[in-house]
Amino acid sequence: MIRIGTIFALAVAAAGGIATSQAPEFAQQYRQRLGGALDEMAQVVADFDADAARNGLQREEALAAYDAAGEPFLADRSRSMRRAVDRFEHLSAQARRFETMPAVLRPVILVTGPDSKVAGSAWNDFEPAVSVTPHGLIWTAAGALGGFGAARLIALPFRRGRRAIVRGR
Repeated sequence: MIRIGTIFALAVAAAGGIATSQAPEFAQQYRQRLGGALDEMAQVVADFDADAARNGLQREEALAAYDAAGEPFLADRSRSMRRAVDRFEHLSAQARRFETMPAVLRPVILVTGPDSKVAGSAWNDFEPAVSVTPHGLIWTAAGALGGFGAARLIALPFRRGRRAIVRGR
């Protein structure tokens, strides 16, 4: 007869496998959105740099000119442009990580500092998919094993209590 603990462990293992099997697909959808966001941010930064260059300024000099103008609007524009440049650099670094990271490890990138706007948009439009790639199967197996192990750990105190009751008879 199959014990309840084994059924529980298998159910948690299946849930873990199903959940982690989606990690490569979410990473792929995130990566596609990242590319679009990066293209847009690159255009914004390039336009600003071109405007600065036409006026004989480097990026930092142009931002400093905004700050020095004393006009609240221009100071706000300086801060927003600095945020845009910072985001562009963050997105660029993340895109490079996706390029160099083995496919099986790409979901890890999302744990180590995703762009919140890109991640939110990817999550809102996320469509689960059955991953039949080797790295998708690795994530599925890892989730199943992790879920099985977690279920066994959760059940451990209950098994000890049951053995004590059985011995006490």
